[in-house]
Amino acid sequence: MSESDHKRIDAAIATVEDQFGVLANRVRENLQNQATKVHPELQAGSYKLLMTIARGGRTSAGSLAETLHSDKSVISRQAKVLEELGLISRHADPRDGRSTLFEATPQAVERITQIQATRRAELYERLRTWTTDEVETLAELLKRLV
Repeated sequence: MSESDHKRIDAAIATVEDQFGVLANRVRENLQNQATKVHPELQAGSYKLLMTIARGGRTSAGSLAETLHSDKSVISRQAKVLEELGLISRHADPRDGRSTLFEATPQAVERITQIQATRRAELYERLRTWTTDEVETLAELLKRLV
């Protein structure tokens, strides 16, 4: 690879890096906006936990910590907030009475479902302005990157 090719690819990589920063900021902002739609006092981190609980049904703090790559104590603190806001409930684990399972309330599931449907519709609306080839290329490139 020539020196000019190296400079060109490095410039392109720098642009990708910048755009990932923009994307990360937008994701954080969107998560906080979605959290607020569920409950005005809900923070983005706890919203991610709530979405995970709502998707997976009754689940333990250990399982949630593993799924979210988080510490069990962080999960427990966030779960306490979610419970205080009336968004989850706790249940004794029938297999181990010492363990607790968390479950999203029906109201929380309904709100999350509505928010997710709106978010998905917005994504589809934006990507439908692209060609099929462009969307397929984006999907393939994201797969390769991850």
